[in-house]
Amino acid sequence: MFAPPQSIETQVFARLPDSFRRKDPANVWAMTNRRGIVADSFLEGPSFDRDGNLYVVDIPYGRVFRVSPIGEFALIAEYDGEPNGLKIAKDGRIFITDYRHGIMLLDPVSGRVSTVLERRWSERFKGVNDLVFASNGDLYFTDQGQTGLHDPTGRVYRLRTDGRLELIVDTVPSPNGIVLNRAEHILYVAVTRGNCVWRVPLMPDGTASKVGLFVQLSGSLGGPDGLAMDEADNLAVAHAGLGAVWIFSRLGEPLYRVRSCTGLATTNLAYGGPDRKRLYITESETGTILVAELPVAGRTMYSHL
Repeated sequence: MFAPPQSIETQVFARLPDSFRRKDPANVWAMTNRRGIVADSFLEGPSFDRDGNLYVVDIPYGRVFRVSPIGEFALIAEYDGEPNGLKIAKDGRIFITDYRHGIMLLDPVSGRVSTVLERRWSERFKGVNDLVFASNGDLYFTDQGQTGLHDPTGRVYRLRTDGRLELIVDTVPSPNGIVLNRAEHILYVAVTRGNCVWRVPLMPDGTASKVGLFVQLSGSLGGPDGLAMDEADNLAVAHAGLGAVWIFSRLGEPLYRVRSCTGLATTNLAYGGPDRKRLYITESETGTILVAELPVAGRTMYSHL
């Protein structure tokens, strides 16, 4: 049997200032995804740039913020969309998975957001959710929409650097966070409505085979959301609804439970800090970013060269 996971506490790194908080009772995203509960923000998609700034998105109000190393927020972009995930490529370009518009590209200087990929053939996406880059520049992303156990048709795609779009899996009940292992031959996909994480082995030709269940979790208020990988191939899972991040070994052994010090909506996460041993977590209910100290450094999302 596995030993109980070690508990790690968090503290608040930064809080979205009141000047940036909005309360629009007619916001379509909040009406659909929050059962009409007015949301003054919903922070997601944390990702660090080379200068140590943390980028986060605000889904209902179509905004992207840059948070300085000392926790100061700056509005970088605001547009007619619903940005859900954000990652920074090797060359510094900032990519966004937008629930309404598909794959987007952000220019952090001008704040302009442009479309990279809106449709597959002539079909729109269900609602893209999160993304991760391979070391060769290929982009993997999830297409979640409103799928779930009632409709297990969520999809996982790969966008090659040459522009080819490849469908890897199309039977996922609510695919959300996505990450690659160190060797980049296994995809891990958070399956929110199934309250689990899938393990998706990639064959030499890039196709999936023997897709299986990596961990099965529990909880009635949400499920696994964002994912992150560390240098030891341990998988960090943000569990929205439990106010926790679980860290599992590559064997699926629960190593740590990182507890939220405020709110239960721990939606996504990113490793940062000088040694990449600090785990930054978006707590979307309160509009805060939490931080915890961990023993193993997280994997970088891009080259430092």
